[in-house]
Amino acid sequence: MAAHLEKTDIILTTLNARYRHSAIGLRYLRANLGELRDKSRIIEFDISQRPLDMAEKILIHQPKIIAISVYIWNVTLTTILVKLLKKLAPKTVIVLGGPEVSHETDEQEITQLAHYTVCGEGEIAFYQLCLDIFNNNHPKNKTLHPPLPNLDDLLMPYREYTPDDFAHRVIYVEASRGCPYRCEFCLSALDQHVRQFPVADFLNEMAYLLEQGVRQFKFMDRTFNLKIESACTVLDFFLARMDKSLFLHFEMVPDRLPPPIKQRIEQFPKGSIQLEIGVQTFNQEVLKRIGRNQESAITIENLNWLKESSQAHLHADLILGLPGESITSIESSFNQLLKAEPHDIQVGILKRLRGTPIIRHTDPFNMVFNPEPPYDLLYSDQLDFLTMQGLRRFARYWDLIGNSGRFSNFRQLLKERPSPFADFLAISHWLFATTGRTHKISLIKLFELVYKGVIEVMKIDKTTAIQMIKNDFAASGRGEPPPFI
Repeated sequence: MAAHLEKTDIILTTLNARYRHSAIGLRYLRANLGELRDKSRIIEFDISQRPLDMAEKILIHQPKIIAISVYIWNVTLTTILVKLLKKLAPKTVIVLGGPEVSHETDEQEITQLAHYTVCGEGEIAFYQLCLDIFNNNHPKNKTLHPPLPNLDDLLMPYREYTPDDFAHRVIYVEASRGCPYRCEFCLSALDQHVRQFPVADFLNEMAYLLEQGVRQFKFMDRTFNLKIESACTVLDFFLARMDKSLFLHFEMVPDRLPPPIKQRIEQFPKGSIQLEIGVQTFNQEVLKRIGRNQESAITIENLNWLKESSQAHLHADLILGLPGESITSIESSFNQLLKAEPHDIQVGILKRLRGTPIIRHTDPFNMVFNPEPPYDLLYSDQLDFLTMQGLRRFARYWDLIGNSGRFSNFRQLLKERPSPFADFLAISHWLFATTGRTHKISLIKLFELVYKGVIEVMKIDKTTAIQMIKNDFAASGRGEPPPFI
């Protein structure tokens, strides 16, 4: 028989999307367990692992409580894991938390299987629940809706990161929680207000992480640049400690870049800062419909300023399938955004996240969503199923080609065309008809396909196409000439 590891009363676990990701939520829970902290252990998995193996690695510690963070990307596998745990350790209490199970809990198989579900921000509530369980004072209500914790009272999670985390995982941090906007596709639409962690305490923790060798910080704040004074304080902190290896990721509101923020952004050297700019659409009627307060003209102006006056890496988001948005509207938004030249354009399909107000548009706009994660749009009154399938492939191929950084000459050629969107949509149709796949395409083959697509679909003359692909191929470090020419 295999020897048991050290017994641990509380196991905190989740399935990350990738090994390099880290679950900051688990670290918040452990940091705020008070006297129970030393009776707990964090075990992280990723979605490439088998539930049976996960169950073994959990149960070898003989826990009394297993707490699992559930997200849209892991709910299917986590449901299988919970079923296994219930069979293998029926006396062990299973507690769920996380955004996927914080809403519509009565409708979910996984919440019916679990003993308790803590909805929303559960750091304080989970600690109290553990105390109640250990004292045999089990709550009668299996779904808990605790009030929002006061951030001044929470212990921050950064001391729960380990040397192995520092060496191998992305380190997530947050200076604030909440969002003042009411964009109906987003769970932040349910937020009551924005709450700030004490800035001095937060920066003390950032100093600790820097001392541990951390050089990549991914900020989780939904609107980092909302409160100008605190945002500037954080930026000044990192500017004063800038070195060649420091990298910061921030999500910023696209139409809110006042001079104090700009003055600091332009001081960051190349490769040190990435800004995620959620554009979503430039259609003002659609923006109004979904409760998104965004000035499109100012957004374009700020994107142009960032491109021309800063060295920030710009990652912009578009959402396809918003209520009432047609293919013509999507085309217009993509073309406008490409003209502003962000480094990446993340093209995503609208999802009906549990609890989000977007559901109110389903009947008026005949919106039908996938019943399985990630709950993406299948069709609407403006976009039929076949069109949506084409847009899904557009998004995938754009990520492979337009966002890869390897096809800059192709992207420039595309940008100069009357409708880059129409051209790339036609190429994506051709790519799928030619290969029958959107994954597992070798890089050499992808270069060849882009070269042929430019000639056959865009009708670019062969001389121009050859020069374009030679330049991109050489820039990728693959040598010259490409073997297929």
